[in-house]
Amino acid sequence: MYYPQPIARLIDSFSRLPGIGSKTAARLAFHVLRMNEDDVVEFAKALVYVKRNLIFCKVCCAITDTDPCKICADASRDHEVICVVQESRDLIAMERTREFKGVYHVLHGAISPMDGVGPDQIKLSELLHRLKDETVSELILATNPNVEGEATAMYISRLVKPFGIKVTRIAHGLPVGGDLEYADEMTLTKSLEGRREI
Repeated sequence: MYYPQPIARLIDSFSRLPGIGSKTAARLAFHVLRMNEDDVVEFAKALVYVKRNLIFCKVCCAITDTDPCKICADASRDHEVICVVQESRDLIAMERTREFKGVYHVLHGAISPMDGVGPDQIKLSELLHRLKDETVSELILATNPNVEGEATAMYISRLVKPFGIKVTRIAHGLPVGGDLEYADEMTLTKSLEGRREI
């Protein structure tokens, strides 16, 4: 379909975002066209601002605007317990629970040989460096419960074993409000494995 060059360029830019197909990209582009100019300028400034002002924390590798990040700099957190997550958005999900009082390490991915992602492409060396330099009593592996996340958790647990640090894995299973009859076999298996006494 023919679009004027500025709209076609905007559609192309939106379609480069993950999960955005050509129809959604076109819908977003036309929405931007309907916005008033001040809002469009503010949106563009926000995009540039986020790209220019976010960095990786030198301690935990999380995306932040301060170095070290607020969590690593917080003396009230338990720095002896590190929760390992795949992405910064996973860290945010954990923080929303308001239950975890330790610190984090963000891997920025998971081991996936099929996708050409090996241990050297994620922030594993930074984690090992922390384990050598810091007093850590427990490492909580909170990678995703998929093939890549499980492979990454197993790889890390084997690497960390010589350090003598307690390594745990978050439990997997049924979501709150879920029905047993709709759960798949793997979810039920993980639920049984992760059971605890009440």
